[in-house]
Parts: sequence; structure tokens; C-alpha cells
Amino acid sequence: MIEVQGLAKYFGRFSALHDLQLDVSEGQFIALFGRNGAGKTTLLRILAGLSRPSAGSVTIRGFRPGSQDARGFTGYLSHNTALYLDLTALENLRFYARLLDLACSDGDLETRISGVGLAGRAREPVRNYSRGMQQRLAIARAFLHDPALLLLDEPFTGLDREGTELLTNYLDEARSHGRTCLMAIHDAPLGYALADRLVVIEKGMVALDLERKASTLEEFQGRYRDLTEEC
Repeated sequence: MIEVQGLAKYFGRFSALHDLQLDVSEGQFIALFGRNGAGKTTLLRILAGLSRPSAGSVTIRGFRPGSQDARGFTGYLSHNTALYLDLTALENLRFYARLLDLACSDGDLETRISGVGLAGRAREPVRNYSRGMQQRLAIARAFLHDPALLLLDEPFTGLDREGTELLTNYLDEARSHGRTCLMAIHDAPLGYALADRLVVIEKGMVALDLERKASTLEEFQGRYRDLTEEC
């Protein structure tokens, strides 16, 4: 699904990613860990086509990230919702559906909005929503086209308990249907519970990569802690 070879990203003299190597197979669910500034968000933004690499190669099913082909099967969900605040929830989803050439009626979109716990609020400007409500709408948008690949950057930010359960159910269903997921997360127990592969990025490179079944949560947390203390 994803092939990353020698990926680097520079912001002036600062190196956000450096010679990063990562292959992701179809259907894998990867929890991506690392300290703030380690490079997780930069990697996800490059995979989503929102940023260009400075060096190296990245392909998604053989396509360039951000290309029309890649966008058609990629869903991106970030802690930054990137919603149009002056538009209603319905208008936000309608706009996104048109970008993806999806044939969705307003009724279909309102059903999606109700499905994330926003029933009765579809025609209200998004700026009136709380932070958690905006994140719920962003979830509906990310899953709108039933993407084969999900790129998730701290997606639980701003969600209450009910919202966390809702997103967890969405991700469990995506995994059961063989979707590929790459999720940056700080919550080690939650990431461990959802994923089948655990990857730690440190100083812009993959510092630890293991299958979940090869390590208990306590063992992984110990190795992660030791790794970050060494660095």
C-alpha cells in the first residue's frame, strides 16, 4: 500500500525527516508513536499530499501522494479539522463529496452527519459547533468515500468519551474490512489496542518497528521509554 524510501523533509536548516524508510502492507493498522517534533505529522502530511518531500520517494499503491488517483482512496483526519467554519455541516460534506466526484444526495449526507452524533445540526454553521462537534464532523468527512487508506494524526483530540467510542468503532470496522490505517497517537494503551503494528519515530527516522503480537503493552512502553530517554 505505502512505500517510503529515503524520505527527508527540511524546513530551512531544520530536518523534520531524515532518510526515513517505511513499507506498509495492505490491511495493516499501524500506530505511530514519537515525541512532539519527532516527524509524525510531517510524514502523514506528505502521505496525504499536503506537503512535498525534500528528498526520497513516496508512493501509495504506485501513485504519487496527492494525485487524483491517490486522493480517491485516501482519507485524512487530523486534530486540525480544516473545516470551513462559515459553511454548515451539510455544505462542508457536500463540498468534499464534489471534490471526490461522489454521487451523494443531501439525504445521504445528513445520514452521515447523524451517524456521528450531530442529528438536527446539519444545517447549522460549523463555527457554532464545539471543538468536539467539529472533530465529529471531520470524522464523517474522512470516512465519506469509504477510503482504503486512512491517515490519522491524533484523531482523538477534542473528543469526549462518547466521541472516542464512536471513532474507535469506526476504526474497528475499518480494520475488519481490511482497510489500511496509519495513525499517529500519544495514548500508548489505546494505540496498542487498535493497531497490529507499532512504529516509533525519533529524530525523523524509524527507531522501533514491531508487530503488536511480539510484545505486551508493558514491554512496548518500556522499550519506548528507554528509546526516548536515550535520544
